[in-house]
Amino acid sequence: MPLNMKGILDAVKEAKDKSKKRNFAQSLELAINLQDVDPKKTGSRIQELIELPYPLGKESKICVIASGELALKAKKAGANLVIERNDLEALMGDKKKQKELAKTYDFFIAEAPLMPLAGKSLGATLGPRGKMPTPVPPTVNIKDQIEKHRKMVFLRMRDQPVLQCRVGNENMADEEIAENIQAVVRRIEGKLRRGIKNINSIHLKTAMGTPVKVAM
Repeated sequence: MPLNMKGILDAVKEAKDKSKKRNFAQSLELAINLQDVDPKKTGSRIQELIELPYPLGKESKICVIASGELALKAKKAGANLVIERNDLEALMGDKKKQKELAKTYDFFIAEAPLMPLAGKSLGATLGPRGKMPTPVPPTVNIKDQIEKHRKMVFLRMRDQPVLQCRVGNENMADEEIAENIQAVVRRIEGKLRRGIKNINSIHLKTAMGTPVKVAM
């Protein structure tokens, strides 16, 4: 059962209104508090990569692992970083560089033939952060993939039954933010054993603002 769009829009407006104006566009952050869900049980943990209807305002940084023609196309398509085979092999023993990459880039895309090497070189660093590369064939339209990943958010349950992610920023239209929120909640609802009944509350806030409860 999707949330009432009017209730979401009211929360978006209130979150923006309650936020002290800054000299930059603050992100809008969503928190979904679950109930009757045990994060200690493997089967109850949620880890989801969700493509939103609208980009988040602040552009996500994309790293593409590719070779040959696909690497050239990725550079032209605006990838923030392209790692080729030799670079990937050099990363294998460089823990510091691996951590820098994991911290700097939001999403990783890898040419399928390079996935085994990417796993050896970066798996131990990216895996625990939920940033393992998305495998794509060498013939993929890499521009489309980069644009698609720039509309993605990653949600992962840790020690507490709470899921959090960005859903936009202050400069976006209220309706766009609301549709992004709806997309996240709908996806999470579908992953819960009792659906919406496993959601206790939903809150929205600007990065430096106070939380606003979203009507359910």
